[in-house]
Amino acid sequence: MRKIEVYPYSKLYEQMGQPVTVGDSNIALFKLSNGDVHAIENRSPHPKGGTLSEGLVSGHYVFCPLYDWKISLLDGLVQSPDTGSVKKYEVEVEDNKVYILLD
Repeated sequence: MRKIEVYPYSKLYEQMGQPVTVGDSNIALFKLSNGDVHAIENRSPHPKGGTLSEGLVSGHYVFCPLYDWKISLLDGLVQSPDTGSVKKYEVEVEDNKVYILLD
């Protein structure tokens, strides 16, 4: 597993998304109010969906900025009645650095 540094932890704002790019992957980082950091694919699964890093965060969910789909930051699953998912990335925080873990 590769560990790739993507962003300084201290520069992440709580409850706001931060877009980062790792290779060909566009990823959205989210720092929750409890300090945990989550990373998901930065594209809503809605066919005409928006960029999730621009979405509203509530608890451990982000809402698609265009179609208001509710997506879990814990597992990437879209909440009912909508369906779908986004890719979830493993994250580590160490020495004020956020890392994405890739296979």
